Amino acid sequence: MKKIICILCIIISTLFSSCRKFLDIVPDNVATIDNAFRLRSTAERFLFTCYSYMPATGDFAGNPAFAAGDECWLPVTYTSNAWQIARGNQNVVNSYMNYWQGKNGGKNLYEGIRQCNIFLENIDRVPDMGSEEKQRWIAEAKFLKAYYHFWLFQMYGPIPLVKVNIPVSAGEDEVYPVREPVDSCVNYIAQLMGEAALNLPDKITNETTELGRITKAIAVSIKAYVLVVAASPLFNGNPDHAGFKGPDGQLLFSNSADPQKWTRAAAACKEAIDLCESQGYRLYTFNPQFFPYKISDTTRIEMSIRNAVCEKWNAEIIWGNTNSLVSSMQAGATPRGLDPVRVGNGSLSGNIAPTLKIAEMFYSNHGVPITEDKTWDYAGRFKLRTGTRAYRYDLQEGYQTVALHFDREPRFYASLGFDGGIWYGQGLFNDKANLFFVSCKKGQPASAQNQSAYSVTGYWPKKLVNFNNVIGDGTTYTIQAYPWPILRLANLYLLYAEALNEAEGPGAEVYKYMNLVRERAGLPTVENAWTNYSRTPTKFTTKEGMRDIIQRERQIELAFEGQRFWDLRRWKKAVEEQNKPVSGWDVAQEDAAAYYREKVIFNQTFTTRDYLWPLPESELMSNKKMNQNPGW
Repeated sequence: MKKIICILCIIISTLFSSCRKFLDIVPDNVATIDNAFRLRSTAERFLFTCYSYMPATGDFAGNPAFAAGDECWLPVTYTSNAWQIARGNQNVVNSYMNYWQGKNGGKNLYEGIRQCNIFLENIDRVPDMGSEEKQRWIAEAKFLKAYYHFWLFQMYGPIPLVKVNIPVSAGEDEVYPVREPVDSCVNYIAQLMGEAALNLPDKITNETTELGRITKAIAVSIKAYVLVVAASPLFNGNPDHAGFKGPDGQLLFSNSADPQKWTRAAAACKEAIDLCESQGYRLYTFNPQFFPYKISDTTRIEMSIRNAVCEKWNAEIIWGNTNSLVSSMQAGATPRGLDPVRVGNGSLSGNIAPTLKIAEMFYSNHGVPITEDKTWDYAGRFKLRTGTRAYRYDLQEGYQTVALHFDREPRFYASLGFDGGIWYGQGLFNDKANLFFVSCKKGQPASAQNQSAYSVTGYWPKKLVNFNNVIGDGTTYTIQAYPWPILRLANLYLLYAEALNEAEGPGAEVYKYMNLVRERAGLPTVENAWTNYSRTPTKFTTKEGMRDIIQRERQIELAFEGQRFWDLRRWKKAVEEQNKPVSGWDVAQEDAAAYYREKVIFNQTFTTRDYLWPLPESELMSNKKMNQNPGW
């Protein structure tokens, strides 16, 4: 009973309160713990409490991977916590997106871990459950505990591992935890996920009540992702943190890179792929047979790309976060005035704005970067050009836009809305007839309606908008909400290609999994594209060249899915990318020539310290066994 009282005290207090504080607190809900595990029904509710700490991955304001990086920008009227990080305002006193303590936009993940520990310590007491079901629930709680540790690890680097809740008899030395070395953190997280996988179901059988709960495929696949992150330069022999030790003298980062980490990661990715494919996961393709409208091949390919994200529970989604349905973000990703008859529809904010460098990042129609395509006029990309019938499925015929929008790959048109671009769906489905298109120069329907309801760059993340949403009159916008896809099969394929290339160099297996993703996107193979169209035709034959290709492929395929933010960090590329100006078109202009001038919106800065979140200063003041991350 004393242990239960202590556990409850820990929940109420912060993780690193002093031992005296623990003993001084008299919890008012001791009986609740006993009651929670007297019946299966109440124990299940406690398990769902463990799930409730899942980060809001499908919320633009609640996921730092959306607004804290360089992929999208917002009007100056916004002050969201994540966007403060993007603008260089992170700090140690009152840190933004604080998942350590649950402040300023972050959930308290250590509290979530403690809840998981309470569950694991008490589930065996439940009398009206069979052992098999108990083992499944234990596996779910273990995975969640591991995932919450991993989320903290991505942010803060070396972290304390809360393997069990601290008993009331603990001395002061035990009450104050230390940060564990990177390798210890990774091994513990991977171990928990591996243990969880053994007792998780292959598939969800009761889709009415269980969709979103953890399965074997989720556990094995996320474990593979964890190992890829651990093998990456940020955590694998990072010279910026060489010699970084805790107050006890323990080295927190290894001083040299271990190539075997890539071998381990590649093996884990392949294991996950084999498991997922054996259970029926596959790359999503839009099937016109089940669609009442005849559409072009162009539209079909682009719908395969859009719906891989937006069609809930499609065969590609390994893990969809039901704790974070994508709803309001779709309103932010849709231009107000997309339907010119309903310009005044106030339910559309249309203010999530991909930056110009992201638009330039997508390939040409030959499947290589526009800077490398020897047939693509990169120097003339900002020249005005008018849409013709040959481009009618992507660009409005007779409408003046810019050369940058011509002859791009299908993912460019599927992922981005822009001035003069066709926007398939939202109530119009016959691509042989008139479809919505974006017109957003000053005075046009999709231009700024007020200081907050517009795109500051002239782009929108169309990929995030379900094509079945319908813009109505007044403030009516019928949204098809979907669980946020934390991981889909295309991501896993690219993780495997990356890990295998790092472990062994380029080869048939690396090309195979890259090309599966590219084929769905309507592109030629890596080998053919670079050989025939690139100014560096042998680039794909070297490890360094293939590394660059894989990293670009990930940024394109997973654009606006919360991956670029973490990828740039683990690759240590953020210091390069996030020191570039944030720019877009001059959207306040009416004339096309004036509109299509690049305008710098913000000069972003990023230093090596920004790769890791600062530990909250209040924690360091109370726990002298921890020290701050370098640079903070």
